[in-house]
Amino acid sequence: MTATFDALWIEEQPDGSFARSIVQRSTDELPAGDVLIRVHYSSLNYKDALSASGNRGVTRKYPHTPGIDAAGTVVDSAVDAFRPGDEVIVIGYDLGMNTAGGFGGYIRVPAGWVVARPAGLTLRKAMILGTAGFTAAQCVAALVDHGVTPERGEVLVTGATGGVGSMAVALLGQLGYTVAAATGKRDEVDFLHGLGARIVLDRAEVDDQSGKVMLRERWAGVVDTVGGNILASTIKATRYGGSVAACGMVASGALELTVFPFILRGVKLLGVDSVNVSIEERRAMWERLAGAWKPARLDQMAREVTLAALDAEIEAILLGQQRGRVVVAHAG
Repeated sequence: MTATFDALWIEEQPDGSFARSIVQRSTDELPAGDVLIRVHYSSLNYKDALSASGNRGVTRKYPHTPGIDAAGTVVDSAVDAFRPGDEVIVIGYDLGMNTAGGFGGYIRVPAGWVVARPAGLTLRKAMILGTAGFTAAQCVAALVDHGVTPERGEVLVTGATGGVGSMAVALLGQLGYTVAAATGKRDEVDFLHGLGARIVLDRAEVDDQSGKVMLRERWAGVVDTVGGNILASTIKATRYGGSVAACGMVASGALELTVFPFILRGVKLLGVDSVNVSIEERRAMWERLAGAWKPARLDQMAREVTLAALDAEIEAILLGQQRGRVVVAHAG
């Protein structure tokens, strides 16, 4: 079948800058793949904003349509696993990076990227979660798997008002942890308490500038979405046998610290990646998020926008001004 659809289009200009516009595209222009999906919802992530700004570390070739998350209905399928009308989710792999993504009304992708929508989630709720919720759940699972239980003590979440951070706060709070949320936005204290944070800290309180190789033990576990000196500071302040799940580097990709926290306190640094997780692990995590781990206040964590309003949201997330999640709804 052939259909036309609206898509966010990022195009390089003669002066080397990049311009965003909404254009009409055809499904005939999409890349080859096993499954053609009509996208009902997508969501905005920091990586999408980078792609939409011409960042070649994310997207090599332009023009391009970003959107690393998509949820919708199968229109055509070359494999028996999916049939027209099936509701499905696609996140990660190359979607929205170098393959036309969820900021367009249709995507065509390999069958190995596609997960059937779990019964406990609507397509919209799946995109409130999206890559951010999936990554947050991976971080929480990593802490759980390494023995960080609610009885062990406080768990810190950095970048707590962002997509991954807010999801991590909600998940940990729901699972009974004493959550400390660190943020640079002091006007969001009520928002964070509403998600499940017991303690709200100013970002400066977890960004140690003393140069000490070790800090007073405090955190049983950490979900760090920021990187840089904040990640180093939290590792130095993690309690004996604790774990730090690191999934972001918006502050910096550098990590300057000694091996002392790892050797003298047995701290574990757990790297978390959501892009290339196996399809089996994806299915299992989505089932978990559709069940006992589904945040109770999921709808309150998101705002819904159209493609036409997406440009302003992209600028906001690049400036660190995102609160919770932004869901992109496609018309029709």
